[in-house]
Amino acid sequence: MQKINKLYPHLLAVIGFILVSLIYFHPVLQGKKIYQSDIAQYTGMAKEQNDFRKETNEEPYWTNSAFGGMPTYQLGAKYPHNYIKALDEAIRFLPRPADYLFLYFIGFYILMRALKIDPLKAFFGALAFGLSTYLVIILGVGHNAKAHAIAYMPMVVAGVVMVFQKRYIAGGLLTMIAAALEINANHFQMTFYLLLLILVIGIYFLIQIIKSKDFRHLGITVGIFLAAGLLAIGTNATNIMATSEYSKSSIRSKGDLTYNADGTPNTTNSSMEYEYITEYSYGVVESLNLIFPRLFGGGNRENVGQDSPMGEFVLAQGATPAEAEEFASNVPTYWGDQPIVEAPAYIGAIVFFLAVFALFNDTRKIKYAFLAGALLSLLLSWGKNFDPLTRFFVDFVPLYDKFRAVSSIQVILELCMPVLAFMGLQSFFTSDKEKQFKHLWQSAAVVFGLIIVLFLFKSSFSFSGMG
Repeated sequence: MQKINKLYPHLLAVIGFILVSLIYFHPVLQGKKIYQSDIAQYTGMAKEQNDFRKETNEEPYWTNSAFGGMPTYQLGAKYPHNYIKALDEAIRFLPRPADYLFLYFIGFYILMRALKIDPLKAFFGALAFGLSTYLVIILGVGHNAKAHAIAYMPMVVAGVVMVFQKRYIAGGLLTMIAAALEINANHFQMTFYLLLLILVIGIYFLIQIIKSKDFRHLGITVGIFLAAGLLAIGTNATNIMATSEYSKSSIRSKGDLTYNADGTPNTTNSSMEYEYITEYSYGVVESLNLIFPRLFGGGNRENVGQDSPMGEFVLAQGATPAEAEEFASNVPTYWGDQPIVEAPAYIGAIVFFLAVFALFNDTRKIKYAFLAGALLSLLLSWGKNFDPLTRFFVDFVPLYDKFRAVSSIQVILELCMPVLAFMGLQSFFTSDKEKQFKHLWQSAAVVFGLIIVLFLFKSSFSFSGMG
């Protein structure tokens, strides 16, 4: 009976996640489907293979509907005996896109519990993570594979942390299953970024193990990770090998051309051009969008309304009300460095404050691993705006030059900051009052100091975007 009582908070959390997911995307309850621009394009490209599959009950693995013909390995190809996909579909039982939101919640909740955050705080931590603007934005535009992979990230990290905590069986099983689900999500860029975070966390724990000279624990941990990794890769071997074979003939591999278009020798060692890799680089100051929403405007297309100053201006130029309404519904309000932005990637001012508080108040040193992961992802997201680090990773870190849109590595920061925040919140209720208020004042000083600096330099913002 006692064991059953312990399950109640987790059962309530799962029910809560289901309800929040369905309420947030409540039109799905009426049978409606969200319009996702990328999925609309994918539907057109995938029609030929879907028709072939329906008519012949066979898998084509090739389509003529995309780019003049290409393999379908990254276009929804289905492989026999893909049991991990069946498990994934069972977990994502809600209608789309509520299923991805639910997955965000449940994955982060598991990570919170692995870090021994109590169920109620873990529940709200999961909401803070899942409802951060970037994770919702990508669902709106149809980056489903990216959302899918991000959702399993916390679960993988939870398994890794549990193994290092000497919870070998539970942690090993969770690492294996979560890693298999992560790879199955089929967004290798997000999985690669997750590996960078795991590397940072692994370095932290390795230092602790060396200090304690617990080399038996190190040996067991390495063995578990090797087994879990091999099994996770093995369950996805068909797709991995097929994609690897295909990538050699794609833009992701070094081309055969020895000269550039202008006649100069092609001396690059990268799979893709540096400019192409870093085209989407987050602005250094633009990073403040994470805690100050709309500091660099909104998105490239935003409905500001006919009654807005923009709508009134268009009317004043002689436009009809219908023309003004149409114009005002598609206004570029973003003035940052990137070519296209759907909306600011805002993690929440409260989350930021609590994360700062954790650095002062939480006594667990693992906070520094998550801080390091957040800082690394922030620096790498700057891309060409932080050229030395980016060039080092492009030139020397294996596979890094296979991926473009480096700004998207900020998903690691968007994972780490809520972790720190709710570690901080947990520590608030477990530390003595004297330390509580001292660290609250210190955290407030940092946050308000940042606000004051921003206010003093507000005139330096140009409020003009890429034309």
